[in-house]
Amino acid sequence: MTAAADLGVTAIDTSSNYLGFRSHKVLAEVAGDLLPEFTVSTKVGYFAAGNASEHSLAPGRLHAALEDAASDLGREPDLVFLHNPEHSLARDSPTQRQSRLEAACSVLVDATASGLCGSWGISSWDPRLLADIVGPQLPQPHVLMVRAGFLVGSEILDAIETVAAGWRASALWGMSVFGGSTSEPIWERFDPQVFMQVAQGSSPVQAAFRAAFHLPEVEAVVAGTNQDTHLGELVASLGHEVNRAAVAEYRQLLSR
Repeated sequence: MTAAADLGVTAIDTSSNYLGFRSHKVLAEVAGDLLPEFTVSTKVGYFAAGNASEHSLAPGRLHAALEDAASDLGREPDLVFLHNPEHSLARDSPTQRQSRLEAACSVLVDATASGLCGSWGISSWDPRLLADIVGPQLPQPHVLMVRAGFLVGSEILDAIETVAAGWRASALWGMSVFGGSTSEPIWERFDPQVFMQVAQGSSPVQAAFRAAFHLPEVEAVVAGTNQDTHLGELVASLGHEVNRAAVAEYRQLLSR
């Protein structure tokens, strides 16, 4: 965290279910006096169920999770996402999905109004179930977080853009650019440097990360790492320019 601060990184994203539902307490303990230097976003929606976890959009459980987050962090989160709401909506009709999603979002709206969190958003791994129900009839999130980069398929990208247009969130964030690790075999078979402007000296990791800001168009990308050198590499990539024409051609080929 000290290295992140030195690199100019000022935001941390976590979730109530990370680290076996201990992430908030661990973050508060490890960060200590450093934590006020960062904005903190987290997520609610998954709950401990014995040795496993379960997803719920029940308003009462979501509100309790928000209170626990503030207590365990020792501060109110700056931003709270409703985590993968599609997980609990898969078997519902569009009308049911809309009603349940509205009730869940209202919990976060009320929490923001009461000061339990600074703002709220939606984090969705697969927004296809949301694409036909979003619109002005639902509470409008401040931030929408979705998958971004070369590992996202055409259907998901289309759904992301539909949801983003319907919800009119103030900001769109990306996540999971590397599918969990930069050592995945895909990154040995594919060279994303072709999507960068020539002669910039980007590494494949930097090129994949930088191009993710345009697949889809997002203003921030969340990346997980336990190596300050990797974080520094990603930060350095922000100064490199993407070949937008190549990205547009890629999207056209992907849709076909």
